[in-house]
This record gives sequence, structure tokens and C-alpha cells, in this order.
Amino acid sequence: MRDLTSDTITEAVISTMRDAKDSRLAEILESLVRHVHAFVEEVALTEEEWAQGVDFLTRTGQLCTSTRQEFILLSDVLGVTMLVDALSHRRPAEATQNSVLGPFFRDDRPQQPDAADISAGLPGTPLFFEGLVVDRAGTPVAGAAVDVWHSDADGHYDVDVPGRVDPAMRALFRTDETGHFGFRSIRPSSYPIPGDGTVGELMGATGRSLMRPAHVHLLIEASGFQRVTTMLFPSDDPYLDADPVFGVKQSLVAPYDTYDAGTGPCRGRTDGPYTLLRHTFVLEPVLAD
Repeated sequence: MRDLTSDTITEAVISTMRDAKDSRLAEILESLVRHVHAFVEEVALTEEEWAQGVDFLTRTGQLCTSTRQEFILLSDVLGVTMLVDALSHRRPAEATQNSVLGPFFRDDRPQQPDAADISAGLPGTPLFFEGLVVDRAGTPVAGAAVDVWHSDADGHYDVDVPGRVDPAMRALFRTDETGHFGFRSIRPSSYPIPGDGTVGELMGATGRSLMRPAHVHLLIEASGFQRVTTMLFPSDDPYLDADPVFGVKQSLVAPYDTYDAGTGPCRGRTDGPYTLLRHTFVLEPVLAD
């Protein structure tokens, strides 16, 4: 492999990988090399631009810690995360659709009983959530594990609230024999994705907004069914059509019904105005091998 040119280097690189013990790895790497080389040729990448790209990726890696993953955020804003999700979770329209997990899921969350208040006393408009988990035939799924987490009224998750150590606005629930689960919390707010790193530079350079629409995250697992990682967005959120991580799906846009004090279905559970969110989650059975 001497005297390689722009016409021969791609095949030369690929030829070195064909003896890989893992055939899937060889397939992925060959396609990666072909696409990267084609990209470099298509845009006629200069040495200066190549160096800038290397610097960008280097700094992206340097920002990654046990609590921050700038590369995942980069994948999110480039639409790669949602593309992988879409390819991995092809479900019929009647089943609840997947969305991105996001960086704020935590394993160290408390399990709470039905109707528990998970707000930890943080300020905000009370939110009452009533969920139902069923299969495609409408049969209740009892005993499903339902993880819930969301931001506060200022757009902060508990890990971002200064001085807070204990979990807030997150919990694990189990559906009852009717497939129901419910909780009380505070209404989440829209918030910006982190803009102080390389992803923020990219968003600024391309004129894109950092703001995510408000949402409640849910992760639902039940024996015999595919796991669902999803979220519910308020139908009146101004950022629905500009989500920087491309996570909004129309089926996940829900009415966050707001009631005046002393009115509506939950009037006896709070003294002031509140929001009620009701949603039915439809699980898809595990695919047979």
C-alpha cells in the first residue's frame, strides 16, 4: 500500500479491516470509512478545517464527566440519537411511541405509592398525573414498573438544583390491577439544553435555539412487553416545533389541562390553580425470536 491517492486510499483502508473477527464490526467500519471519505471529498475539506474539526471533537470529549455527556448531547442535536431510536423501535401507530432517554435519568430514585407527592416541596403549579398502562387490546397491565422524572418550574432537574442532594420530581411507581398509576408533583417548564460547551458553540454557529419544550419523562417496563422510554409534551408549549434534540412526536403531545382553584376533578386536593395530565400508555408485546 504505497503511493496511495485520493482515488485509491478508501479501498486501501477498507482492505485492512476485512479480516476482523467480528463481521458486524467489519461491516460498520467499512461503511463508516466510505461515508467519511465521501464527506471529505464532497466538501473538499481543507487541512485547517480538518484541524478545527479535530479540536472540536477533542474539546467535546474533555467536557465529558460522570455527570455530563457532551458527546451524547452532540448526538442528540445532530438527530443521530432519535434516528437510532426510530430504527430500533418500530412500533404500530396505536402503541406508545419511544423518545429520547435524556441525560437526567437516575437509578437512585425512591419507589412511591400511588398518588404520592414527589415534588419534595419545590415551588410551582401543582400537577396531578393519572396514567393507565394497557396492551393493544386495552387489557390493563398490572405490576408494570413506571419511572417518572421531570424538571421544575424553572426548568431545572433535581441534579441541577443548588444544594439539593435527595431526589425530587422523580420516582418509581407500580401499576395496580387496573393498570393505573398516579402521582402529584409540579408542572415542568421548558428549558435550555447546556450551552456552555462545544454543543452550545455549534448551536450558536447555526442559529438554532437551545430551548426544549416542557415534558414529563416516563420509562415503562413490564414482563412480556417491550420497554417504552417516552415523554409527554404540553400541547401549548411554544417550542414544540423547534426541539433541539428532535424528540417531539405528535402522539406524545398531550393536553395539560389547567383548572382554577376549587374547580375540576382535583379541586379537593389543592387550594390553588392546578394542572391535570391524563394519559393511556399502550405497550407492544416482546417480539418473538
